[in-house]
Amino acid sequence: MATIEGPLSKWTNVMKGWQYRWFVLDENTGLLSYYTSKEKMMRGSRRGCVRLKGAIIGIDDEDDSTFTITVDQKTFHFQARDAEERERWIGGLEEAILRHTQPLSKQRESKHIPSTAEFDSKVAETDAYLQLLIDQTKALDEKIEQCDDPAAREKYSVIKVAAETMIESIKQSIVLLQMSKQQIADQAMVENGPLTPPLQAAAGSIGRKTASTTELPPIGPMPNSMATSNGIDVPPHNTTTSHSLPASSGGLEENGISPAVDALLEEEGGDMEQDGSVGAQSHMMSAYSNSDMHVPPRVMPMTSYSSSEDEEFYDAEELERSATEDEPPKAEPVQVIASKDDYFDELYDEVDQEDLGSLEGQGSIVTHLLSQVRIGMDLTKIVLPTFILERRSLLEMFADFFAHPDLFVGIVDFKDPKERMIQVVRWYLSAFHAGRRSDIAKKPYNPIIGETFQCFWDIPNMEPSDEVSDSGPVPWVHKNNLAFIAEQVSHHPPISAFYAEHSGKRISLDGYIWTKSKFLGLSIGVYMIGQAVISVLDHDEEYVLTFPTGYGRSILTVPWIELGGKVGVQCAKTGYYANIEFKTKPFYGGKKHQVAAAIFAPNDKKPICTIDGEWNGVMWAQYNTGRSEKFVDTKSMPIIKKKVKPRTEQGEFESRRLWQDVTKHLKEKNVDKATEFKRKLEQRQREEAKERLEKGLKWETKHFHEQGEHWLHHRPLLKRLQETVTRKSRQNSPEGDSEYDSAS
Repeated sequence: MATIEGPLSKWTNVMKGWQYRWFVLDENTGLLSYYTSKEKMMRGSRRGCVRLKGAIIGIDDEDDSTFTITVDQKTFHFQARDAEERERWIGGLEEAILRHTQPLSKQRESKHIPSTAEFDSKVAETDAYLQLLIDQTKALDEKIEQCDDPAAREKYSVIKVAAETMIESIKQSIVLLQMSKQQIADQAMVENGPLTPPLQAAAGSIGRKTASTTELPPIGPMPNSMATSNGIDVPPHNTTTSHSLPASSGGLEENGISPAVDALLEEEGGDMEQDGSVGAQSHMMSAYSNSDMHVPPRVMPMTSYSSSEDEEFYDAEELERSATEDEPPKAEPVQVIASKDDYFDELYDEVDQEDLGSLEGQGSIVTHLLSQVRIGMDLTKIVLPTFILERRSLLEMFADFFAHPDLFVGIVDFKDPKERMIQVVRWYLSAFHAGRRSDIAKKPYNPIIGETFQCFWDIPNMEPSDEVSDSGPVPWVHKNNLAFIAEQVSHHPPISAFYAEHSGKRISLDGYIWTKSKFLGLSIGVYMIGQAVISVLDHDEEYVLTFPTGYGRSILTVPWIELGGKVGVQCAKTGYYANIEFKTKPFYGGKKHQVAAAIFAPNDKKPICTIDGEWNGVMWAQYNTGRSEKFVDTKSMPIIKKKVKPRTEQGEFESRRLWQDVTKHLKEKNVDKATEFKRKLEQRQREEAKERLEKGLKWETKHFHEQGEHWLHHRPLLKRLQETVTRKSRQNSPEGDSEYDSAS
């Protein structure tokens, strides 16, 4: 019986594109069938179908009407009218997939698998009960004939109608049982070839009973609902027979089918063979036709199919790709420049050329994970397997926004506001590629609340300074270094705040990101909700920028990362702004990692500069003057290595020291030990949160505070400079100095 039916468009091929079809989702059979029209569906002329057992649904977060079904090593593409219709179909599909996938896995865990003999015994038992019911119904009919009281006759008649209805249902059930057994035998024949002699004997015995007597379980009296109704006694069946029923005494014929069921088949015009298949099938086809139901195939299709050879129902590109083509291309190693006095940390600074490879080896874990989630579910509280973790904290990954610190501090060197905006966009577009240390997508550690990460960079071609910025975010950093600090300021929701500054250049960045993950079927979307504000103090300018969404694609094969979504950069003082779009790869054709940007002057509708290319490769700029240039080349630009204190000198809650045991065992590929230490950290966090809740305490952050909907650093560069000016002005003023002294 169909749970959902209606029109959808499906992707056919490049020439035909999207085609309108009428779809029928049958939850009972676990099939999504499609027809060229509703009329063809009513006639049973099916065009193709998708088997839903073991299928995975996927959605594109950039498009609210399309969805995919991946099964049998194929990916099928569908398009609904709108988001609401897509949700309706996805809901029904998920229910059908769960019904036909999860129970089977539980059955495999069962210790006992019913045998053919047990199946035959149950059929015989059912038929025996049927004969009991028929005999009692006949006795009831005789009592009705003998009854003179009209009221009593009416009550007897009601019982008789109910009994006859039940009899018909049991007859239908026996036929279906025989059909199911034959169907299993047929499917085994298709999968395994000709049956072995023992199996042939078992298949041949479908619907037949031997001459030997089959002892059934003791059958008690008929249920009270049948024995009495409305206070009227119904003549009981022979009690001797009801306690021990030989199969032959129940009225079974030699083929194992009672006369009642045989009569039912004859009424439908069917001729029941010894294997019980032809007549039963004829009867079932007639039953489906009479009830205007969709005709299911006699044998479940072994795979999803389309009956038209020129119509590619699935994404043809999926099968054409080889296993090597499916893997992300190996990136050329990028040059990393480290300072001479840099400390090398063997746990974190050594980037192994490891290959996560296909996740098929971890199939049971991934399948279990997928069974816990549904399309659109928030993954914040889902525990992901340790083997997919990257060996560093998310806080450290955010520091990689400044892998090209010279581009960031270089913003202040431009005298024209237009050039400063262009340089802001140049730095922004270069900020994402360094965060991905491997071709394989992995997930950094979720920071625990109160965790911090501190580092700094030497700026190329900038003279070092001996002056220490002791009042800055990282106290041991010199004035000509770019300093960075990050803190996990919230656990629910997970919010990371970070701050960077170069006091010598008088530029800073104050930002925060709330990471929100969502399950998309074959992908995971990570939304980076928040913003960052770049303050260029010498020009009194602030540039507000937002962040794209990250996607982990192909999570069942070789996972890879792409960015998507529209973001912006705005400067309220100058009026310059930029629109940037990170483009996700379309399902057919197209390239990965594409980005396009346009920079606008105040009140202008046409951009002064357009940029396109790959955010992890080369990007080109075209200016309205006709000039063009290579805007950013992440392949050739060296990464400036961040400098971090040795773990032995770090605080207890600094990222590298906090996660060192997990990182050590992951590096040694000891996943069990890594998982053990990871759980200890998470359990400590839960216990501390519980204790604060019981004591009514609120978590106190160390370096950041919440202001409205935003998170800001306690003492940014601008605030410290203003304090210095105020203090000096008070010291230079005799009247102010005395007031200052008395106040102190």
